[in-house]
Amino acid sequence: NLHILEAKLKRARNSIRESRNGTAIDDPDYVPYGPVYHSPSAFHRSYKEMEKHFRVFVYGEGEHPIFHNGPCGSIYSTEGNFIYTVEGSSFRTRDPEKASVFFLPLSVAAIVRFVYDRNSGDQWGPMKRTVKDYVDLVAMRYPYWNRSLGSDHVMLSCHDWGPELSKSVPELFKNSIRALCNANTTEGFKPAKDVAIPEINLPGGGRTKGLIGGLSASKRTILAFFAGGVHGPVRPILLEHWENKDPDVQVYQYLPKRLSYSDQMRKSRFCICPSGYEVASPRIVEALYNGCVPVLINDHYVPPFGDVLNWKAFAVEVPVGEIPNLKKILTAISTRQYIRLKRRGETVRRHFEVNFPPKRYDVFHMTLHSIWLRRLNLRLHGV
Repeated sequence: NLHILEAKLKRARNSIRESRNGTAIDDPDYVPYGPVYHSPSAFHRSYKEMEKHFRVFVYGEGEHPIFHNGPCGSIYSTEGNFIYTVEGSSFRTRDPEKASVFFLPLSVAAIVRFVYDRNSGDQWGPMKRTVKDYVDLVAMRYPYWNRSLGSDHVMLSCHDWGPELSKSVPELFKNSIRALCNANTTEGFKPAKDVAIPEINLPGGGRTKGLIGGLSASKRTILAFFAGGVHGPVRPILLEHWENKDPDVQVYQYLPKRLSYSDQMRKSRFCICPSGYEVASPRIVEALYNGCVPVLINDHYVPPFGDVLNWKAFAVEVPVGEIPNLKKILTAISTRQYIRLKRRGETVRRHFEVNFPPKRYDVFHMTLHSIWLRRLNLRLHGV
C-alpha cells in the first residue's frame, strides 16, 4: 500500500512539472492567474492533484476538550476550525493504509487553557507531557509514527506556544509537518518542512459576516493606520516614531472611543501589521478583509501560503529598521501602483476566508494544500 501511495505521489509531481509547459486543465470554479501567484499553472495543477489523491487520517484517540476540539472564535480560531472541518471533510480517510498524512488532533490553545498553571513551579512540564503522552499513545497503537519517525504526521497550532510545545517530542519538532501561525525562522520554523498559516481573529461565533468590505481606493483618506497594545520589541519603536505625530500616519496605542477600528481600516490605504511578542499578526488578514494593503513589519517571518502566494504583489514589506522612514516609503508608492496592490489583495482574499461549509480555495483548503506540498516533497525511508 505504501509503494502504491508513493507511486501516485510521483505521478502527481510529474503532472505538476508538466503544467509549467502551459498545458491547461478545465476548472469551472476558479482558475488562478496573475502575479499574486509564483506560478498560477503549477498551483492550479497541484490543487487539482490534491483533490484527487490527498487523504488525511485523523487519530481517534483522546477526548474533548483538549483533543478533537479547539476555539472556533477568537485569535486562535484557526485551530478549532481546522480540527472541526478536517474531521468532517471528504479529504479524511478512515483507512490509515490509504492516508497521505496523519493528523494529530490536539489543540495547543486548549492545552494552555486546561493544563497550564501559572502558579506552578513547572509551568511547561504538564503541557509538554500532555503532547508527549499523546504521541506515545498513537505510536504504541499504530505502526505509522515509528515507520516514518513522524515525518508524514501533521500538527497544527495558532497559539504562540505551539512551536515550543512541538519540542515535547524531538521527532515532532525535527521531522513532522508543523502548520503554525507563529512561523518564525529564528525559532526553528523550516519553510521546506513546516507550513505557515494565517492568524485570523474571529468573533465568538466564528463567522466572517460583516468583516469583509471597505471603501474604494478613491475614498480612502488615511495613508496608514495602526492601533494596538504595546508588547514585543517592534511596536514601541512604531509608537515612538509615529504616535500622534502625523495625521497621514494614524498610529494609536489606545484607539479613541469616537473611532471604530474596522472603519479606520476601511478608510485607510495601508494597514500597518507589526509583530508583537511573536511574529504573526491577525491584522494581516484583517487588512485583506477590509480592502487595505497590508504593511508587514516582522523580521524572520514567513507569510502564510508563501509557497504559492507572491506577497510582494499585494503587500508591502518594511524592515523594522526602516520604521522611521515609513511615511517616505508609503508615499513613494504611486497611485497606480497602490491600486494594483489593492486589487491584487482583493483577488487573493478568497484564500483567507473562513467558510462553513468550506469552499474550494478558501483558508481551509489552502492550509491542506500547503500540507500536501510538504508531503509531495517527502520521500519515506526505504520506499
